[in-house]
Amino acid sequence: MSTTTLSDHIPDLNLITFYAESRQSAFTVLSPWTKLSLLCLIICLVTISVNIVTLAGLYCVILVTYAGAHLPVRNLFSWYALPVLFVLSLVGIMAWNEPGIAIISFTLAGLPITLTDNGILLVFTLLLKAMTVMTYSLFFLMTTRYQHFSAMIYRIFPSPIDQIFLMAYRFLFLTLSMTGSILKSVRSRGGSIIKSITLQGRLFAEVFGLVFIRSFERSERVHKAMISRGFSGSYGTAVDVPALHLYEYCIIGICAALVIAVTLQETTIWRLAAP
Repeated sequence: MSTTTLSDHIPDLNLITFYAESRQSAFTVLSPWTKLSLLCLIICLVTISVNIVTLAGLYCVILVTYAGAHLPVRNLFSWYALPVLFVLSLVGIMAWNEPGIAIISFTLAGLPITLTDNGILLVFTLLLKAMTVMTYSLFFLMTTRYQHFSAMIYRIFPSPIDQIFLMAYRFLFLTLSMTGSILKSVRSRGGSIIKSITLQGRLFAEVFGLVFIRSFERSERVHKAMISRGFSGSYGTAVDVPALHLYEYCIIGICAALVIAVTLQETTIWRLAAP
């Protein structure tokens, strides 16, 4: 675990950058515009579809693609802790009292609480959606060089949004490195995340307060260093993003047709199921 890694369950930006810059596979030669277009189509599909079979099939395809690009699958499963925690914290309450066949039923403070098959299906459906988008997003970042990624941001977003994004991305490495160093010193003195949260909450509050203050100091030093090197307020890029080939247009067209077909099928099912 590097100094910028706060936890094994948080994506490591250094590892992501290492794979993006050094690893070569059949997917790294694809145009970043192709991978970005597929990401938009995947987001549309997981937003529209509620069919767990379709979502499971899409997730399996993306997971196989991720593994086929020789990306770290073991790290990916560790990073799933974030979307799983996010989904369970939001949907864990919504899953109760869903219409369907009752599986668990009890009374809490005079109120009937029931867990149905549709409630469990809702949780698994949203988990599949979250893990699908996260897996492909990591695949996109780990197979796209930073210079191409920054050039896409520079061309897509207007100023100053593109400048804010690019500067924030670069400064994030400094902040994580500083936070990781502080937490490493805490662990070396016998502290840990669980122990510090339960017994040393004040210590962790001081740690993150120190990170917040040092971030402002570091940002001022970085800004002055950039000005001394000729920074004029605009972080431009002259890198050309690889253009799409004919077969990539075909891939995007086929995937778009599949998304449209699934959308029409889902719409038809909704209309038939409506009273």
